[in-house]
Amino acid sequence: MVKSADRRPADDSAAAPATPRTPAPRVAVIAHRKKTVGGGLDELRKLITGYDVEDLLWYEVPKSKKAPKKVRQALKDGAELFFLWGGDGTVQRCVDALAGSDATVAIVPAGTANLLARNLGIPEDLPEAVRIGFEGRRAKLDLGKINGEHFAVMAGVGFDAEMIADADRGLKDRLGRFAYIWTGLRHVGGAVTPMKIKIDDNDWFEGDASCVLVGNVGTVTGGIDVFEDARYDDGWLEVGVSTAEGPIQWARTLGRMSAGDAEKSPFVRITRARKVSVKLRTPMAYELDGGARDRVKRITVKVVPQAVTVCLPDTAP
Repeated sequence: MVKSADRRPADDSAAAPATPRTPAPRVAVIAHRKKTVGGGLDELRKLITGYDVEDLLWYEVPKSKKAPKKVRQALKDGAELFFLWGGDGTVQRCVDALAGSDATVAIVPAGTANLLARNLGIPEDLPEAVRIGFEGRRAKLDLGKINGEHFAVMAGVGFDAEMIADADRGLKDRLGRFAYIWTGLRHVGGAVTPMKIKIDDNDWFEGDASCVLVGNVGTVTGGIDVFEDARYDDGWLEVGVSTAEGPIQWARTLGRMSAGDAEKSPFVRITRARKVSVKLRTPMAYELDGGARDRVKRITVKVVPQAVTVCLPDTAP
């Protein structure tokens, strides 16, 4: 006769240990209070606090240039995940302060162009942008650095910068993305300027030009796909120079760009580099990520590989 196995009480000491709970990251929100998307900042707070968030750090700024101070304060207070609410200018100011840190960036596109979000596949949909921040995959993003300041999308000097400077003078608030079209039409008749461009310390261009663009991603000002082969994580920057002068030549150039054939334009040269140096005969304005800066006679741009961690959709753009 086979006896049944003894049925003894379970030994608690032999039970498998419980899986330790992963601590929630400390979350900080850096928000440009004049920008909006979806239900606004009130909805953003509700969505974020719907996750396992303790002691949410919340900062609102009246303009993007006030954001870096708040970023540094949040880092000091132990923030690990940053939700950046605003346009490309706000994001640029923040990633400039976050470059080289261990923090992770979640972008909430609430600006005019939202070029970085578009290039990364982050939609202008508030609940989805927040979900990506908490649940999306993480990736390292290269940054560019121009005259000591980081950028994520692009930097430029000449036509592009003059157009952006005009759009910044209140037009974006009234016209939105059409501000870039309007100011672009105003500047197509601008004069070319003698300049010298070096690529990785080698002479590359010398002559009259109207615009120099350095891109970290493919789609730049106006939503135009200028750099078809650009990648945000390959350790390179794309470089383009335009010699177009006057409305007719610019119309042809912009037509090629809009069709994704910028390299086929007789007024455009494109290459890639890790370092770009531009020397101008006369001072010109420059811009980075849609933010205008002062006129200069010289700019130096370098790539900073894998400078910051970003939250991305599960499917690559």
